[in-house]
Amino acid sequence: MVLPDIKLDAIDLVILRRLQTDAFITHKEMAAELGMTVTPVYERIRRLERSGVIKGYAALIDRQKVGKPQVAICTVSLKEHALPLLQKFQEAVSAFPEVTEILHIAGNHDYLLKVIVADMNEYQQFIVHKLATLDNISHAQSSFVLTEVKNSVATPL
Repeated sequence: MVLPDIKLDAIDLVILRRLQTDAFITHKEMAAELGMTVTPVYERIRRLERSGVIKGYAALIDRQKVGKPQVAICTVSLKEHALPLLQKFQEAVSAFPEVTEILHIAGNHDYLLKVIVADMNEYQQFIVHKLATLDNISHAQSSFVLTEVKNSVATPL
């Protein structure tokens, strides 16, 4: 159940910042850091979860250690922009496990895809056997990450 939008106070923001750096912190440790008792910290976190402010928790994986070091940024332009065609494209691309982010953007292209693969061969297979099979693609352009300077999933608060 998602509650309506809620007002976040300074304590909520501290809790959210802390959870973004360590989702395994216990309620007891969080309470000690905030100078509070455990129950109100627990209740605040539950309220943030129920309201949808906290969408979930996930493990951050080292891509190198699981054999997926190559990151490609693929910009895609579509031929037509009718809503059903946009939705069809988004659904199709969302089903590709290599695509970890899909951003509908303004500017020279329609979409920016973050694609994670093992190597250039796997990326080529993705382009030829998956992306190129989709209808309505006018143009796709690829750029490859040489050095990942910053990679954060934290939302600035």
